Amino acid sequence: MQVRPVMNTLWSASALLPGGWAESVEITLDEAGNIAGVRTAKPYTQGERLDLLIPGIPNVHSHAHQRAMAGLGERAGQLAGKSADSFWTWRKVMYHYLERIQPHHLFNISAQLYLEMLKAGYTSVGEFQYLHHDLDGRPYANRAEMSLQCMHAAASVGFGFTALPVLYRYAGFGEAEPLPGQKRFLNEADDFVRIVEALQTAANKDANTSVGIAPHSLRAISQSLLSEVINSCGPGNLAAIHIHIAEQIKEVDDCLAWSQQRPVEWLFNQFEVNQNWCLVHATHMNEAETVTLAKSGAVVGLCPTTEANLGDGLFNAVDYFKASGRWAIGSDSHISIDPVEELRWLEYGQRLNTRNRNLLVSAQNLNTGRNLLDGALHGGALACGRKIGRIETGYRADFVSLDTQHPRLYGRIQDDLIDSWIFSGNTNLVESVFVGGKKIIDQGHHTDEETIAQKFRQTLDELAD
Repeated sequence: MQVRPVMNTLWSASALLPGGWAESVEITLDEAGNIAGVRTAKPYTQGERLDLLIPGIPNVHSHAHQRAMAGLGERAGQLAGKSADSFWTWRKVMYHYLERIQPHHLFNISAQLYLEMLKAGYTSVGEFQYLHHDLDGRPYANRAEMSLQCMHAAASVGFGFTALPVLYRYAGFGEAEPLPGQKRFLNEADDFVRIVEALQTAANKDANTSVGIAPHSLRAISQSLLSEVINSCGPGNLAAIHIHIAEQIKEVDDCLAWSQQRPVEWLFNQFEVNQNWCLVHATHMNEAETVTLAKSGAVVGLCPTTEANLGDGLFNAVDYFKASGRWAIGSDSHISIDPVEELRWLEYGQRLNTRNRNLLVSAQNLNTGRNLLDGALHGGALACGRKIGRIETGYRADFVSLDTQHPRLYGRIQDDLIDSWIFSGNTNLVESVFVGGKKIIDQGHHTDEETIAQKFRQTLDELAD
């Protein structure tokens, strides 16, 4: 990939800093791609000149391989009006598709996906990757092969990356034996720790990369298995711990039948859940679980477009926000790859549910869009386990520049501009994107986008054959 080198200085007429909006902002960068200094009210003297900068947005939940099948789960299994399709029928389609994906396919799919994320304003991703073994369920020579393909794809396009290899052992609560379609996912504790260690070794060479773990779900692990893995890895050596939880009513019912506890309730009774954890979806919580999760400091990973596509239900964001809960956004199955759409539908879902407006605001931010952006930045940085999401000394130089001359944004300033970006249309208004101080997207384009797209098309042809 051909990208411009790390620049020593950027200057923006307006920039969103931790303390709020500032004018005439000069940002100096070090050779490693971190922010060395931020000065405000500084007349332009040198470096690249921009109109507006905001921190790059983390995408905390991605299954890269699902980008290749986006849109292929929309055929009903029964006659119109009589469909009983659900998450569980969609999963059958997904399992059938992933049986064919090989390492080079995953690299090409991931590169296309991460390029699309960059162009939309995401600057990093948490890759929840569970394709560990070959087509017959046998380990690759390098047990981390598939996660490494995602990591290398991110590096090839200049994208920030948190590897989240998935711990998966069982088919259901109570240590149910795995299904044939899950053979590529499965690991015992020792083998899984070897995957994590291989990824950590690779990540040490890239300042844009970190490594956590992702127990897939309560139904796919046991308390003893997860405890052994966490203890073996050392909690302090992990960027984050992510887990799917309480996504579907069936999951809640099955957990109650097995343990007499709800999923979030069971997790908190078994583990010390804190700000190092990200609970993905957490759609179906009762009031006590909602408050407990909010007070813990853990992050909820919300994926509104996928949650809608799969018919999961609506997360109770109103009460969770009131309890000062932390949260972030992800594109999950990649039905949409746009932070604007995730943020917009996070608010719109609550409006439809309550028949009120401007619900996800705070005492600090009465502008809905700005409050949503701030929450996604803070929670996303925690969930990715990296110093990102802030234009501040010592943080990674990940920035997004918006097109302030576009008719949708023209004449808007500060929080009103962010509101207009999120709530006034679907045109991509991202102009430039910087990751680790390097300009990866310039005027909406990546230098390698045609080559990446051609390899993606070739991959789709191979998978179709």
